[in-house]
Amino acid sequence: MSANLVALAYLIASVFFILALKGLSSPITARRGNLFGMVGMAIAVFTTLTITKNWVVILACIAIGGTIGAIVARRVQMTAMPELVAFMHSLVGLAAVFIAISAVNNPVSFGLPEVLPMGSKLELFLGTFIGAMTWSGSVIAFLKLSGRMSGAPITFSGQHTVNLILALVMIGFGLWFFFSETTNWTAFACMVAIAFILGFLIIIPIGGADMPVVISMLNSYSGWAAAGIGFSLGNPMLIIAGSLVGSSGAILSYIMCKAMNRPFLSVILGGFGSEGGATAISDGAQKNYRSGSSDDAAFLIGNADSVIIVPGYGLAVARAQHSVKELAEKLLENGVNVRFAIHPVAGRMPGHMNVLLAEAEIPYEQVLEMDEINSEFSNTDVVLVLGANDVVNPAAYITGSPIYGMPILDAHKARTVMVVKRSMAAGYAGLDNDLFYMDKTMMVFGDAKKVVEDMVKAL
Repeated sequence: MSANLVALAYLIASVFFILALKGLSSPITARRGNLFGMVGMAIAVFTTLTITKNWVVILACIAIGGTIGAIVARRVQMTAMPELVAFMHSLVGLAAVFIAISAVNNPVSFGLPEVLPMGSKLELFLGTFIGAMTWSGSVIAFLKLSGRMSGAPITFSGQHTVNLILALVMIGFGLWFFFSETTNWTAFACMVAIAFILGFLIIIPIGGADMPVVISMLNSYSGWAAAGIGFSLGNPMLIIAGSLVGSSGAILSYIMCKAMNRPFLSVILGGFGSEGGATAISDGAQKNYRSGSSDDAAFLIGNADSVIIVPGYGLAVARAQHSVKELAEKLLENGVNVRFAIHPVAGRMPGHMNVLLAEAEIPYEQVLEMDEINSEFSNTDVVLVLGANDVVNPAAYITGSPIYGMPILDAHKARTVMVVKRSMAAGYAGLDNDLFYMDKTMMVFGDAKKVVEDMVKAL
């Protein structure tokens, strides 16, 4: 293909990527958005194959990677989706590092001068250290989310000082690489090694409850790493795609921070969750709570005029979304007004609950975001909380609480609250929840799927 045709094909692919993001902004158009994204990537890959001599090797690698990806995607449970996303981010960062190493080793094969110009060195430096930090940070996020590492913040004295010193040393090696007249492998290798270490140190002090923001932040990092490498290679497709991922991830991180009342800048700098981390609030006194059975819950919910269902991570663990749909349909048949309330950070990743409810084909018009539904709780007969904890914790209104100021779903304002949990254990943030001890609250202990199925039978 001629250079003009290649540029045109990449431009068309970029338009499809933009349409993909537009489609993904709503559950109703998400499938179409995914389709646009796949078409855009197919165009980009085909165009790249037409301008390379090693297309056989590339196709073989695509076949191997695609097969592994398809097998993993089919086998992964919905509850494991957050750690899968984190792992995918790590691969994007690692790919950026490998491409940068290849470009430094043999710049001519990438269409660059044999002696790298300063502009290319700067671009490679940015893409490499962001990619390295993305890889190591995503690995930590994967380990925390999958339970292979404690979700509690890992801190030590002088942590921020150590991170700052490492960052300055890394920049120093980057400047050495930048101003060297020849390829300075020592400076480049030291810079990459420190970037890998810095990625680990930035993520380990972040608590497990804050992982939704971490995932969107790492998603943004992976995009900027790809964009930086795209500048080095003179590849407009990589620049545009990376910029789209980077900017959309940054916007999502900002939205997540607002939803959790966290400073956006501290997230970007890795200080998120490292100071004054959430710890269980308890005065040591025994608190009384009211518990009931599935039949009791069915009686209360069956005699209500309006019901709001709040899904949480417990629903994902129990895979109860299809049972919940059956419950909602049964209530609707009985004339009950049923809606679902979604908190932006419910679950372990942004949109986790939306994905689960969409999988069960629950009508989109019944699924409302926090800002849309919060004013309705005070006029609601029954709120059914399924495995959610921190997103309905009234401690967010208590000055001095670790989650003070965090926007929550106001489930405590409803006339009756029913909470389905396996036990009275604290949520992911490690906080006790006063909602569980209110006179209007009834605890129903058990697996969410089993409890909901029993409620449907009772109805």
